[in-house]
Amino acid sequence: MELKNLLENIGIVELIGSADKIISGIEFDSRKVEADSVFVAQRGVNVDGHKFIDKSIALGATVVVCEDVPADVPANVTFVKVEDSNQILGELAAAFYDFPSRKMKVIGITGTNGKTSIATLLHKLFMQQGYNVGLISTISYKINEHEETASHTTPNALKIQELLAEMANEGCEFCFMEVSSHAIHQKRIAGIDYVGGVFTNITHDHLDYHKTFAEYIKAKKGFFDVLGKDAFAITNIDDKNGLVILQNTKAQKLTYSNRAMADYRCKVMESHFDGMLLNIDGRETWTRFVGLFNASNLTAVYATAIQLGQDKDEVLAIISNLQPVQGRFEIIRSLDGKYAIVDYAHTPDALKNVLHAISEIRTRNEQVITVVGAGGDRDRTKRPEMAKEACLASDKVILTSDNPRTENPTEILKDMEAGVESQYKNKAVTIESRRDAIKTAAMLAQPGDIILIAGKGHENYQEVNGVKHHFDDKEEIKNCFGIED
Repeated sequence: MELKNLLENIGIVELIGSADKIISGIEFDSRKVEADSVFVAQRGVNVDGHKFIDKSIALGATVVVCEDVPADVPANVTFVKVEDSNQILGELAAAFYDFPSRKMKVIGITGTNGKTSIATLLHKLFMQQGYNVGLISTISYKINEHEETASHTTPNALKIQELLAEMANEGCEFCFMEVSSHAIHQKRIAGIDYVGGVFTNITHDHLDYHKTFAEYIKAKKGFFDVLGKDAFAITNIDDKNGLVILQNTKAQKLTYSNRAMADYRCKVMESHFDGMLLNIDGRETWTRFVGLFNASNLTAVYATAIQLGQDKDEVLAIISNLQPVQGRFEIIRSLDGKYAIVDYAHTPDALKNVLHAISEIRTRNEQVITVVGAGGDRDRTKRPEMAKEACLASDKVILTSDNPRTENPTEILKDMEAGVESQYKNKAVTIESRRDAIKTAAMLAQPGDIILIAGKGHENYQEVNGVKHHFDDKEEIKNCFGIED
């Protein structure tokens, strides 16, 4: 592509050098720079890309996009000065891939909990209706049934545009995309034209990054602030910040709820271990999901599909046949009648919701045994809250490792133990080894008891000292139950 074409409609402060150049690609990682590429110097959380400008030029970059132009500018290199390299990277990537988001309908789903379920279920629903559909989620990136394991909930700006371009080339009409608060704040979603956005909820998470809850809300809200007037914005008004999130959006505002009057309303009529009977938008439908939080997720799925022009009865028929998403309230039953639920719940509110879902279907003649940990190198303030929620709604609690990453697991568990109030000391134990914790839960359980294994869900690894080791909660509990795949 010609540089001058790439720079059209891009906010430039100053151009130093010629725009009459053919460029081969765009990179923000200097290690990946090749001949005739554009290097975008970003100011990251831990690293400033401006420090690698010389290295990128040495590797063949002929164009450098940056916020601060160095004193010595090589004669053969064009420098493009911009106000915000993060924003510009997304816009350049969109232009380089010929604006793929304009060739389909891209819907962003954001919130603390529920993003993966809603995005994945929408992908499945539209696939079953015969559309070509893309998915960008925590678990995987998909083009129809072709799947690539995800590295981040929302990938970097270059990867996003590359994925969208692949989807466009495969004729995708829709893309459902999780949008994380990190991605919004770091402007990884710049250059994407969204036709709609969904807000699920906002609870205690990521304060290690955002520092305050107000900043976390601000990041989520930023996604809706930039939606255009032709887009739609669907919000969960059961969350107290649901309407706050949409305060400044130009998009059409729509609401959904399990408790109040809303544009899209759902009521749980019956709840069992094998599913729920829901009344969605005045129509009853049986689903294979359990829990009020799943009823909320399915309402968001329904609302989004209707806003995208789908038939109500057809959407509900498909919803009734959808299966829960991998690692989200997955139920495993032992041969002698013990139940295990594997769930990704890794925030206090998500854990509370899952335990509430269990309380809705239990008989009170059985024990609920919860195995839960907290990740290392992440928000420390939620650790005692996780333990507290587990103790409030469980008969026995086993505190254990999650992904300690580079932290000492013992120190993480001390943070969690601080949330165990004195009256609950006799029901909580700490077992650092996650494998041993799951084994202990299985041994303690009697037929009819319910074991909740929370925090990792779909993940098939445990990260210790920066190294990922194979570990799968489902495999572990199946081994304990004597179940073979």
